[in-house]
Amino acid sequence: MDFLLERQAMISEETKSLTNRAKAVYQSQLREKLEAEHWGKYVAIEPDSKDYFVADSFGDAIRASRSSHPNRIAYVIRVGYEAAIHIGAMTS
Repeated sequence: MDFLLERQAMISEETKSLTNRAKAVYQSQLREKLEAEHWGKYVAIEPDSKDYFVADSFGDAIRASRSSHPNRIAYVIRVGYEAAIHIGAMTS
């Protein structure tokens, strides 16, 4: 099994659902506004309430979300980017 397929098998259906719902909220309700006003910041989205929390760091976005919804999981997106964080080295 290749690495990506193996990795996808490790993600629970609940996590996939939360991710898909949060991304849908971002695309349909938040993207245009946040990309105009908060490019490069982090947004934690709690998909059930559709509440969102913008912050300068990943950790601050999560803390804000947990403060309002301590028993729920939020999904974090870096505004204007494909991923919230980048792991790896730049190649030339």
